[in-house]
Amino acid sequence: MGLLGSLAMLLSFLWILWSPGLRAESSSSDQARSLDALLQDYAFRAFIRPRTGIPYEGKVPSNLTGITISAMRLRSGSLRNRGVQSYKEFQIPTGVVVRPYVERLVLVYQNLGNWSTVYYPVSGYSYLAPVVGLLGYNASDLSATNLPELDGMKKFSNVSSGNVCSTVELGHFGIVVESTALSPAPSPAPVLPPSPPKESKKTNGSKVWKIVGSVIGGLVVLVLLGLLILWIRRFKHRKKMQRMERASEVGEALQMASIGNTRAPVAMGTRTQPVIENEVFAGY
Repeated sequence: MGLLGSLAMLLSFLWILWSPGLRAESSSSDQARSLDALLQDYAFRAFIRPRTGIPYEGKVPSNLTGITISAMRLRSGSLRNRGVQSYKEFQIPTGVVVRPYVERLVLVYQNLGNWSTVYYPVSGYSYLAPVVGLLGYNASDLSATNLPELDGMKKFSNVSSGNVCSTVELGHFGIVVESTALSPAPSPAPVLPPSPPKESKKTNGSKVWKIVGSVIGGLVVLVLLGLLILWIRRFKHRKKMQRMERASEVGEALQMASIGNTRAPVAMGTRTQPVIENEVFAGY
């Protein structure tokens, strides 16, 4: 089965930047063909109740971790009239004809990830992106295995339109660059940090005087604070002594009485009047 058409099928690497010496490559090998047959089987297993035009993600064996696969079933007529606007990194324009004709076909997508160099080694070149594949199979029997697909051959072509390459064949594709173009750039010479400016003697002297002045000022403040505390204590002690002296000088006030022209203190009368002893005995 082959896919031919007047318009080329576009392979869009939206995440690859253009660089000198950049080329697109299509490759095949016996080992890679065995891998394609295995991935076709696992991709078809993703179809349980498939709907046309919907991609279904498949699962690969544990010993191939790092490879991703997907399968999408299409009608040949719809592919010719509508194309495929976006299927992973691929875009298929309208006008593509399936030969030999089949009513339905399945497009199996592969992304080989870190297995790219294992199954598609390219001497003298280095991969700038993982190898991706788009293979077409007859969809009349979704349980079939080892289905035939287009045979590819290694060829190089320049990338066009910046980051897009075009092809008229299904197969595997990758962005490579000649190994010499990836020679590492010389590392820049280490930049030494600028040395701190030297301080002049005048600046150092002014700093010393500032420190000395601060110390002397602190001592003066401490002395003045001590004298203030001592004066406050003495002032409080003096006030206390004066209050005690005034209290000792003030006695019990005596009543004054006039005796002739003279005023003299007079003692207060007692509550119990004195009794003459002779008068006590006179009653018996």
